[in-house]
Amino acid sequence: MPQAIPITPQLVNDAYAALASGDLGTIRQYWSQDLVWLVPGHHALAGAYRGLDAFLDFMRKTAQLSNNSFRMDLITVLTNDEYSADVTHNLGFRTKTAEDTTSPYSKLDIDVIHLLRWRDGKVIEGRGAIFGDGTSRFDQFWSQVAADGARTNQ
Repeated sequence: MPQAIPITPQLVNDAYAALASGDLGTIRQYWSQDLVWLVPGHHALAGAYRGLDAFLDFMRKTAQLSNNSFRMDLITVLTNDEYSADVTHNLGFRTKTAEDTTSPYSKLDIDVIHLLRWRDGKVIEGRGAIFGDGTSRFDQFWSQVAADGARTNQ
């Protein structure tokens, strides 16, 4: 029986670094092809992303909507044999529009917990948890901007 790959804070760091690299070969070392990623909220990006391609498309959309400014700064990581939980500080800015120049929702500045489930050294499932007023700010930040400049929950 092959020895299980231990889930460590370094493995979690490496998986996120692989995503940031944009290199598909490196990403596939840490993220399963059948990954399921669940995004909380009430906005166009919320929902389930099934498969690595769908997840990477979601990541591309977050980069596009935030003018490539969205980032997650890792604060701490907890692990056991099957799961990891990481706390990150998420920061990003929306593409500027007339409404965004004064809107408190043009900047995302929240703390998030990601719960990742692992198998054979790869993430097979992930979900985020946002607390307090961060949930409203997350929804508003990722929501679309209507023609009149108002945010929508679409």
